[in-house]
Amino acid sequence: MIDVSEVLTMQTETVALWHVRPVENTFEQSHGKDSLLAIACQQHQFNYLLWHEEDIARSPDVTDAQIAQVKRNIDRYNQLRNDWIEKLDDWITEDMEKKGIKANPSARLNTETPGSAMDRLSILALRIYHLNEQLERTDVDQAHRDKVTTRLAICRLQRDELSNSLRELLEDIYGGTKQHRTYRQFKMYNDPTLNPYLYNRNQANSDRTGA
Repeated sequence: MIDVSEVLTMQTETVALWHVRPVENTFEQSHGKDSLLAIACQQHQFNYLLWHEEDIARSPDVTDAQIAQVKRNIDRYNQLRNDWIEKLDDWITEDMEKKGIKANPSARLNTETPGSAMDRLSILALRIYHLNEQLERTDVDQAHRDKVTTRLAICRLQRDELSNSLRELLEDIYGGTKQHRTYRQFKMYNDPTLNPYLYNRNQANSDRTGA
């Protein structure tokens, strides 16, 4: 059975660690690159990188060239983030197959997958860390601190409730009372054969060059 508490601890500790050390997935060495925790850490890492690119994108003092690069980084990290949500769900499918677990014929599907829930917990870990940073500022008034304190309490409650729901979902999946699927994202904007702007531009370039 997957230990949700281990995932939560990993997400909380790595956010703090990555703010003072280079971003790396240490769980690949300690648990194996194909372990659930290593996959969850990699997915969390893409959320971390995406979060900080989003911060840069909203800064008023960056150049247009920097914004263009940041937008490309955001697209890339968001694609990877979604790819690794699928890897988390694929890991669960493979683990169930190894254990010979099959869903009951009457088992229903959930509205989201365990991988999607872990992604949401990853974002909550980032949000909680950065809200805590706000409480350490010396250039803000009490009203700002009160607002942040209220939001922190809500985020912590959401994390507790979501992690408990994830535990229950995993118990149902591994108990055969809920079906499990990997929902393929099929992001189209990064695919030059599916993004109309990209394939129309490529065709226009070919027409101009006679290729």
